[in-house]
Parts: sequence; C-alpha cells; structure tokens
Amino acid sequence: MKQKTGLHHYFGLRAVAIFEFAKGFLVLAAGLGLLSLIHRDAQEAAEKIVRVLHFNPANHYPHVFIQAAGNASDARLWFYASAALAYAMIRIAEGYGLWYEKRWAEWFAAISAGLYIPVELYHLWHRVTWLKAVVLISNVLIVIYLVMILLDNHRQRVAATRKIKTGSIPIA
Repeated sequence: MKQKTGLHHYFGLRAVAIFEFAKGFLVLAAGLGLLSLIHRDAQEAAEKIVRVLHFNPANHYPHVFIQAAGNASDARLWFYASAALAYAMIRIAEGYGLWYEKRWAEWFAAISAGLYIPVELYHLWHRVTWLKAVVLISNVLIVIYLVMILLDNHRQRVAATRKIKTGSIPIA
C-alpha cells in the first residue's frame, strides 16, 4: 500500500533511495576489495592504487592509506570487510524501504542521516572546504525533506482518523 499521495514525495524518496543503494553497493565493492587482499601484500596493492589514481604518495591521505595497508593483518581485513558488509546491508535495506515508501525506512533514513550532522560539523569546524560544506548542506536538506515527509504522513493519518471517527468515511 502506498502511503504518499503526491508525486513530489514519490520522486524525492526515489532519489534518496537511489543514493542509499549507491552508498551500499559502493561500500560492498570496497569490502569485497578488502577480501581480495587477504593472504596478499596489502601495502603493495595500496601503492598500486595510489599510482593508478595519480595521487602523490607523499601527501597526507595517500601516505596514511599506504601505511594503514602495510599494517593490515588478515584478521583486520576480515573485520573491515565484515563491517563493510553489515553497513552495505543496512544501506541497501534502507534504499529498498525508501523505494517502496515504507514508514520505517523514512524514520530510519531521517535518524541515520541526522546522526552524521554533528560529525560533519566537527570536520567542517576544523578545516573548511567546499566539499565538506556541500556534504553538510546536502545532508541537512535530506534530513529536512525526510522530516517533512514524516510530518505530512502524520497529518494525513490524523485527518483520516478524524474522518473515520466522525463518520465521513464508511468503514468497510
């Protein structure tokens, strides 16, 4: 049963669902990539990735990435791959729920997206970049949109309940 009455909710929820699916499948691919490094030289693989992407290995993030790969044990790779699988399953389930307009998914999406806002503010506070600002603003807009949907759904349910109680709509 569809909860929404307007196309604006339909297309908006579908857009957020596609975004959640994309995050889930991207993290799933990363987790599978980690699994492929078990029993192999992870630092060598990290150095190759940095070269292929034309990053400077002396810069901070590529250097940290290579160093972390050098310290990765098979047990740690299994742990990170398992965590990536769990995260991917949550994001894919959320995408599914939003695609089919499930109320639980709307609540979950609003809460989970809202949880990132303090972290994004913290990162932006320490070093302002355009990318961090865009991510924060996008996330805030998504949370506001999802909260508006939840409020609209609540108003629709209250109105329907009032109609049933006043006898405006016959109960089947």
